[in-house]
Amino acid sequence: MKLTRQKHAKKNMGFYRNNFSFREPFQVLLDGTFCQAALRNKIQIREQLPGYLGGAVQLCTTRCVLKELQSLGKALYGAKLIAQSFQVRNCSHHKDPVSGSGCLLSMIEEGNPHHFFIATQDQDLANKVKKKAGIPLLFIIQNTMVLDKPSTKSLAVVQKLQTNQLVPEHQKQSIVQLKEQEGLAKQGGEKRRKRKRAGGPNPLSCLKKKKKKTQEGQEPSSEKKKRRKRKRNRVKAEAVQSVQKNEEE
Repeated sequence: MKLTRQKHAKKNMGFYRNNFSFREPFQVLLDGTFCQAALRNKIQIREQLPGYLGGAVQLCTTRCVLKELQSLGKALYGAKLIAQSFQVRNCSHHKDPVSGSGCLLSMIEEGNPHHFFIATQDQDLANKVKKKAGIPLLFIIQNTMVLDKPSTKSLAVVQKLQTNQLVPEHQKQSIVQLKEQEGLAKQGGEKRRKRKRAGGPNPLSCLKKKKKKTQEGQEPSSEKKKRRKRKRNRVKAEAVQSVQKNEEE
């Protein structure tokens, strides 16, 4: 069972690494419900989570989560102590603290630029996280930490990327820069004209002209013309002689 769970975690981590650029150290935002479940099930988060995710981990929380745990009193005192041992990430609720779930949601807005994992037992928070793309979700079940499979939203975004229907902005900028480096970008809005390559001579013009062959026994046309001309001159001379003869008589 443990090997199967580890295999699924490795597969899911590969998905987030390859498609959403998650890198070590992995930043995991934990709320009070996750800390309380870890305490109840005797799970050592700091020791076990790096091995499960297959890399270095930074455990962190927010001031809103800590204040929420403090407000709940002795019932969650142990969870508060665990959360206080983590790094505290700055949120935008310095003057007006919000609920722990609301604060964690605000930390993953605008495409989760800091590549946070969310660790929670709050089902309502988990459902809201699943509606966002590229956010790994951790929870505890049967005394074990589990990395949830990629959400439907994450799978849909990756499918669009693979079919070239959606190109991330940083990739668009990279493409433009590459085109400029290679001199392929349009300058002044004018399209580059294709150069006509110098071609060789027309092969048809290189063909030798064929000499006209006269059929055997047939005279060339120039000879025929000369014969016709001599015949006309002879007929004309004979006519003149006939006229002169008649006049003498």
